[in-house]
Amino acid sequence: MPVPPEPTLPARPVVVLLCGPSGAGKSRLAGRLHDRHGWPVVALDNFYRDIDDPGLPRHPTLGIADWDDPASWDAEGAAAAIGELAASGRAGIPVYDIATSRRVGSTDVTARPTDLLVAEGIFAAELTGRLRREGLLHSAWCVRDNRVLTMARRFRRDLAEGRKPPLVLARRGWALMRAEPGIVARAEALGARAITQRALAAALEPAAPPGRRPAGSVTA
Repeated sequence: MPVPPEPTLPARPVVVLLCGPSGAGKSRLAGRLHDRHGWPVVALDNFYRDIDDPGLPRHPTLGIADWDDPASWDAEGAAAAIGELAASGRAGIPVYDIATSRRVGSTDVTARPTDLLVAEGIFAAELTGRLRREGLLHSAWCVRDNRVLTMARRFRRDLAEGRKPPLVLARRGWALMRAEPGIVARAEALGARAITQRALAAALEPAAPPGRRPAGSVTA
């Protein structure tokens, strides 16, 4: 008697996680991957908690909200949005305004079943184990560069965007440069591989199907 074939599961997007220090180039690389391959991007920093959220931690020495503590970020909300996007092909992602430290809107991100979904943010590695258990993880990477260059790029970006007052940016930037080895080590402990932008772009190139048209995002 012939053995019945195994049931075929429907294809669904799998996730490439990009974490790493602020200013290391995660968003820039994610944008390049979207432009080149059409992969949808979820900016995980949009899941930061609002400034008046009682669960928002405070920095022990700077006297401000500690945006570099994973507790300042809604990991459950981020994971739920990625799961919804993988299951249904569409999910609502908040839009977070760093200058005012709160959510100001939302964006619908769409994905096709055969997409690689790029989820990038400072705390992306926190989702590595969960996405692996759910069968959604393609790979996890910690984007890094020279610490001084990263600090300079971060300060220039944050100052140009008016994210916080200049003195706050300078003090936080110096603290982040000193903390960077620990940030990378934590990401690696959570399952991410440390790598430069250039090397990662080359590593992901074989995963791109030919002839893919970019997926869109609709702002609500």
